[in-house]
Amino acid sequence: MRIIFETFGKWICTFIDFFYPPFRKYMNLRFFRYGVTGVANVGFSFVLYYFVYNFVLRKQLLPLGFYTFSSHVGSLIIVFPISNFIGFLLQKYVTFTESDLRGHVQLYRYFIIVFINLGINTFVLKVLVDGFHFWATPSQLVATFICIIFSYFSQKKFTFKKLIY
Repeated sequence: MRIIFETFGKWICTFIDFFYPPFRKYMNLRFFRYGVTGVANVGFSFVLYYFVYNFVLRKQLLPLGFYTFSSHVGSLIIVFPISNFIGFLLQKYVTFTESDLRGHVQLYRYFIIVFINLGINTFVLKVLVDGFHFWATPSQLVATFICIIFSYFSQKKFTFKKLIY
């Protein structure tokens, strides 16, 4: 399975790298790959959410026995782990390919960063919207920008770091 992911990752790198030259002055190749795979994964997540919300749950409640979730939250519960796992695979096999850490360690660290980002996003929204009474959408854009920068450097230096022997 690893060989398939590596092969597919190399193909994606070749595709992304084709579009890199105009951006060379503004960012390095790794950050460009990070951005492209991130945008692609967000797009995938939106499409998957739409599909789950409209065709899987059919805008109906999601009863899990112990609690019943609304359809929009239920869709998020279904989509969140899938899109984050796809994001992990893209980062592992496209953006940060030179890491020597074992895959399960990378996955564990990746989800730590995901949940820290969730906390940062929530905190920034609470401060900007509830504290400073800014509009929610621009506040979410600010929170997203902070999370992107934090996530890139944490994934680079923590999740997918290259060990020095």
